[in-house]
Amino acid sequence: MKKTTFILFLFVALATQQISAQSAFDKWEALKSFHSVMSQTYHPMEEGNLEPVKSRSGELMEQANTLATSKIPAEFNTDSMKASVKKLKKDSKSLHKLVKSKKSTDEEIKKSLENLQDAFHQIVGLCRGDDH
Repeated sequence: MKKTTFILFLFVALATQQISAQSAFDKWEALKSFHSVMSQTYHPMEEGNLEPVKSRSGELMEQANTLATSKIPAEFNTDSMKASVKKLKKDSKSLHKLVKSKKSTDEEIKKSLENLQDAFHQIVGLCRGDDH
């Protein structure tokens, strides 16, 4: 019985987080657009394929710039959110510079993309009301 209750609780908690993230994307189109490119570059990197990030780092930077200049929905518009969006913009620019540099290693690019992913997840967490 306890195991069933725990599993049910876990399912509800995960579903609630998914709904919260989804509503943030629905309310903030620029965040949704950034997420689209981020997921298409980050997940292949997890499997060892850096080609998507190498070919789309400029697009990630453009999407981060668009996000930074977009109107933050009122319920998400906090000083923490503004700082997190600024960091995302900075991290995306750093990633693009690494990709364009002929001296950067794949490991450096991977680490930079992971930092960008962390910055993105911080924004999503703030949309859900997580304390970051």
